[in-house]
Amino acid sequence: MTRTNLLASAAAVALLGGAGAAFADHPGGVGNTGGAGPINTISASTLPQGSGVIGVTVVYTARDALSDDTLKEAAEHAFEEGHDHSTVHSLDSTTAVPLSLAYGVTDNLTLMLRLPYVNRRGIREGHAEEHHPGDVELEVESHGSSSGIGDLSALAQWRFLNNRSTGTEAAILLGLKAPTGKTDESDQGEKLDAEFQPGSGSWDGLFGVALTQRVNAWSFDASALYTAVTEGTQSTDLGDRLTYGLAVSYRVMGMQEPSHAGHDHANHRLDTHAQGPALDLVLELNGEWDDKEESHGEKNDDSGGHVLMIAPGARLSIDKWSGFVSVGIPIVNDLNGIRSEPEWRLTSGVSVGF
Repeated sequence: MTRTNLLASAAAVALLGGAGAAFADHPGGVGNTGGAGPINTISASTLPQGSGVIGVTVVYTARDALSDDTLKEAAEHAFEEGHDHSTVHSLDSTTAVPLSLAYGVTDNLTLMLRLPYVNRRGIREGHAEEHHPGDVELEVESHGSSSGIGDLSALAQWRFLNNRSTGTEAAILLGLKAPTGKTDESDQGEKLDAEFQPGSGSWDGLFGVALTQRVNAWSFDASALYTAVTEGTQSTDLGDRLTYGLAVSYRVMGMQEPSHAGHDHANHRLDTHAQGPALDLVLELNGEWDDKEESHGEKNDDSGGHVLMIAPGARLSIDKWSGFVSVGIPIVNDLNGIRSEPEWRLTSGVSVGF
């Protein structure tokens, strides 16, 4: 097999669906040795028949926590509008740790699974209580952290275009997210809101497309994955989601693939002999748009929005092993309402081919 295919196809594994509505819950890809390829963006390359990749990724996203005054003002406004509690919450950080697996059913069809562990820290909200008419007490409640196993996602990647003479590939993505995650996290006996649960409680459909163009040591990749979200825990629809990416990567050192001209990818199988080390540099634009949440038929105006990050990264590969790191910095933080915006994101992980 070509190990370019192994590397690039495996990047799709960790972008399956999401553990929740947060941008951080869509961690970057797992890779392997071969030609250059993306970390967060999904490549159109598939795994050769009978080959696989397994990997683990850690994604940490730091967020801009809201002040106590902001939370109190939001709670007071919600009270004046006749609501039981505010929809404005503060969050310090999110960590997602997905275990990912991909397997080549045929040379043009790869099946992928992703199961994440999710931890959200520093959950806070304002609270308003009227002890006497006109006497409203405002305070900030800390709910601590929420953690647990998230939802299992499965994705099929069918490559319908593989022009070996030009290095052009295109693939369709179809999948399903199952409600396997934890949905009963609570603080002092009170269940946390659906958006802070590790699992969503919903069955969601995944639909997407990926494009790849390889030119010698360069790889240019683009992808888009849409998640059609249904109603889940606490009668809450967390909102449809679109994740997308553009990536350019370059093999600066080590093994490179042969020329694409006349090169039959399907006739190559995994080479278990040591290759490398090899070093790739990657630059990506990774975006996510989320629709507003809806709970019990009511839209939450403090949810949804659009985040776009620029993410430089690197991958070091030796034989079938690969380690990678990517740092995402927001260049667009267009969230709806009052939210804890992401400040930066660190993605790192390791994978191995088999």
